[in-house]
Amino acid sequence: MQQQVQPVTWRDEVPRFDRVPVLPHGQGRSYGDSCLNEGGVLLTTRALDRFIGFDEQSGVLRCEAGVTLGAILDVVVPRGWFLPVLPGTKHVSVGGAVANDIHGKNHHRAGTFGCHVRRLELVRSDGSRRVLAPGDALFAATVGGIGLTGLITWAEVQLRRVPGPCIRMEAVPFDDLDEFQRVNRESDASWEYTVAWIDSLSRSPGRGVFLRGNHEEGTARAPRRRLRVPLDFPAFTLNRYTVRAFNRLYRLASRPGTRLVHYDPFFFPLDSVESWNRIYGRAGFFQFQCVVPEIATIASLLMRVARAGSGSFLSVLKTFGDVTSPGMLSFPRKGFTLTLDFANRGAATLAFLAELEREVRDAGGALYPAKDARMSRETFLASSPRLAEFMPHVDPAFSSSFWRRVS
Repeated sequence: MQQQVQPVTWRDEVPRFDRVPVLPHGQGRSYGDSCLNEGGVLLTTRALDRFIGFDEQSGVLRCEAGVTLGAILDVVVPRGWFLPVLPGTKHVSVGGAVANDIHGKNHHRAGTFGCHVRRLELVRSDGSRRVLAPGDALFAATVGGIGLTGLITWAEVQLRRVPGPCIRMEAVPFDDLDEFQRVNRESDASWEYTVAWIDSLSRSPGRGVFLRGNHEEGTARAPRRRLRVPLDFPAFTLNRYTVRAFNRLYRLASRPGTRLVHYDPFFFPLDSVESWNRIYGRAGFFQFQCVVPEIATIASLLMRVARAGSGSFLSVLKTFGDVTSPGMLSFPRKGFTLTLDFANRGAATLAFLAELEREVRDAGGALYPAKDARMSRETFLASSPRLAEFMPHVDPAFSSSFWRRVS
C-alpha cells in the first residue's frame, strides 16, 4: 500500500493540507483499513506524546492525542487513579481511543471511552481550531468518527479512583450459552469487568470460561518478561486440530476460583506476547467483531464456525449494556458482541466472512469498523442509523481506505 507520512510534532502547528486526502494515524492498532489511506497522506501523531495537566484531586487528565493508554496508566495508577475504559491492548493512543470510541470489559457500567471525554481540540483542514465538549454536534461526530472530522491534538479525560494496581479475578467455566447468560446476569450486579472466552470449535455452541474482575486493594507486580514469536508460522500449523488442542488446554488452565492479579495481564494478555500475529503466518488474519441484539444469532454464528472447522484462537463474547454511546458512528449498542480471528486463507476465508456478515446484517447487527478489512457498503449503511447526521461534519480533506470502500 502506497501512502505518504507527515509527522505532527507540535500541537500548535497546522499540518499541510496541500496533499489530500489526509488521515490522522496514531499507533496503527486497528486491524483493518480504517487507519490506512492508500494514495493519500497519514498525519502521524506519535510525537504528540506529552502530558498537559493532571489534577490529582479531581482525576481530570489532559494530554496530547499521541499519548498511549499504557503511558497514562504508568503515571496515574501509583496515584490512585485509573482509566475508565480500556480495550484489549494498552498500545492505543488517546486520539485513536476517541476516534474509535473504544469499549472494554465494563461497558455495562461505564459505556465507551467517549463517555468520559470532557473536552478535546480538533484542527480542521481550513486551519481552524475547535475546542469541543459533549453537547456539540461536531464532538458527537468526532467521537467514533474514525478520524474523518479532523485532527485531534489533545483530549481531556475524567479518570476514576482505584485502591491500587490489583484486580480480584474469578474464572467460571460454563458449558453453553444459557449458562453464559446466567453467569453474566449474576456478574453484572457485583463485578465491574466481565468477558467470556469461547471454544469456537465446541460441539455445544457457547462452551467457554467466564472471566470477571473488580479493583481491590493489594500488591502485585506487573509481569516483566515478554514472550516473542520469532518467525511467521507455516500456514499448515494453524488448523482445526491445533485450535481444538489449544482450546482444551485453555479451559483446563482456567482454574475456577478467585485470585489477586496485577491489572496488566487481566486487561492486556496479548501485550505480553510480542509479534503474536506471526502465529497466523505471512498471510496474516482477519478479525471479525459484531454486535447483535439476540443471543440466538451468536449461537448460529458459532455453529457456522464449528461446522466450517474455521476455529479461532481468539474467541471472545461479552454483552453491551444500556449506556448510550456519545458518537454518531459509535459501534457499541445494547446486545451481544462476538470477536473471532481467522487465518487468511484467501478467497475461502473471504467467502466465509461474507456469510457471517450477512447473518449479522439480517439480524439487525453491526460490524466494528476498527476491526474490519472487508465489510460491504450495504452492511455499513444498514448498521449506521445516524450516518446522514454524521456526513455534514466530515472534513473534505480527510478520508481513509475504509471510508472510500464503504461510503
